[in-house]
Amino acid sequence: MHLLLTDGLTCPRCGPEFGLILLATRMDERRVLDGALGCSNCRDRYPVVGGFGDLRQEPRAPIQPAVSEPDPTEDEIVRAGALLGVVGGSGRVALIGKAARFAPALAGRITDLDWIAISPFATQWKEQEGVDRILVDEALPFRDRTLRGVMIEGDSGGVGIAEAIRVLAPAHRLVLFDPPAGTRDLLLSRGLKVHEPAAGVLVAGR
Repeated sequence: MHLLLTDGLTCPRCGPEFGLILLATRMDERRVLDGALGCSNCRDRYPVVGGFGDLRQEPRAPIQPAVSEPDPTEDEIVRAGALLGVVGGSGRVALIGKAARFAPALAGRITDLDWIAISPFATQWKEQEGVDRILVDEALPFRDRTLRGVMIEGDSGGVGIAEAIRVLAPAHRLVLFDPPAGTRDLLLSRGLKVHEPAAGVLVAGR
């Protein structure tokens, strides 16, 4: 987990008004390998082990072993980048569920961005520049309208579409694969513009 990411994380229990404080016990240059992220409001601590941040609320069940997704093909990587529409510049993009598998490849191609993989199978990865790995419950630990992109595919681990909309910055995109019925209406009701570039895919933006 990069040190700069910890500056932008918020308490999943208390909400986006409450930032987290890093208590690092092991670092490698500017990457946090072990320690905790603490909330000054609720006093909860979220562990960081091997660079992976567990931002689930107490009581935390052990992280269940997850089968890693196969590496995406070149065509899938190009498509994911095109759907998100980000080409450079600083900022953060959240890749949730199966979409997390794109993080290593996209980080190697668009190096200015911080690609946040939110999935239990990312626990198995080694630390990589440009990739941060976390696990959450329903709440995304980011301030409102701060992410330059959000992509959700498969099991989101409880993260709802409304939460993804909350953290999406203006002029950026939310990409949903195989969204549930009624998703288009929800997006439109929140003031987002929606299009369907392919069957089973919705792309929305402010």
